[in-house]
Amino acid sequence: MALNDLTALTEFYYAENQKNSLKTLPNLYVVKREARSVFEATVYNPVICIVLRGCKEIQIGTQSVTLTEGDVLLVSHDLPISARITEASPGAPYLSLILGLELGTIRSLYEQVGEAVSEDNDARSLCTNIAQPSLTDPLGRYLALMGKPLEAQVLGPLIKREIHFQLLMSPIGGMLRNLLSVDSHASRIAKVIVKIRETFREPLLVTELARLAGMSQSSFHEHFKSVTGTSPLQYQKDLRMIEARNLLLAGARSVSATGFEVGYESPTHFSRDYSCKFGCSPKHELAQSL
Repeated sequence: MALNDLTALTEFYYAENQKNSLKTLPNLYVVKREARSVFEATVYNPVICIVLRGCKEIQIGTQSVTLTEGDVLLVSHDLPISARITEASPGAPYLSLILGLELGTIRSLYEQVGEAVSEDNDARSLCTNIAQPSLTDPLGRYLALMGKPLEAQVLGPLIKREIHFQLLMSPIGGMLRNLLSVDSHASRIAKVIVKIRETFREPLLVTELARLAGMSQSSFHEHFKSVTGTSPLQYQKDLRMIEARNLLLAGARSVSATGFEVGYESPTHFSRDYSCKFGCSPKHELAQSL
């Protein structure tokens, strides 16, 4: 399917969902913006994102990538990132199509493709490439299931499995290939990431995390950074900052209460880390929300 055709289908899907949310397909999302944005911090779960119009910049750790029209982004693990839309206008809004990935579907392909692939030691958890018809075609067929509940129930899982397979075998699928085995380094780090996300408010115990991963502490640090682009401590701090900003923008708590809520024992330490992360004090952020 040509990119223009996928763009038209995505526009139609977005418009229909604005009218009737019952036409939403599982794990499929559309982002449409008519203006550029500042950097916003969030957590990306495993997804693919195809930019259909406009431009977006994404930062994780020291890595920065720019996505333009026709580029596809693959994220294999839960990653705290900063992103901004750099090209968008009312006449040409930014438009992207996002599909959430399912680790269970990836692993279900192991018996069929496991022996045909090997671990990629240079794989990244955030990769980009130009979207190929092998990916845009099944995405278009998945979009075409909108408003057809029976077809979506029967054919949807099959099409999504095809999409996962195409990603797995693609040039940007190295980290997904690493995730095929439950005992791979990528899978062990994924298990640790789940633990950190569940307990990010608590003190970080690297020894316990390394034990959970079945690695020595030095090996754990090395593999964690190779997957996430950052250290376990910085990963936890990013999660805390993202949650704190959500709380402050909601105007739900004072600055001190927000710091305590996300796991800080010192309001001063919290304010310093927040200002370093977002370029403004939490006090200023709270004032903006009131």
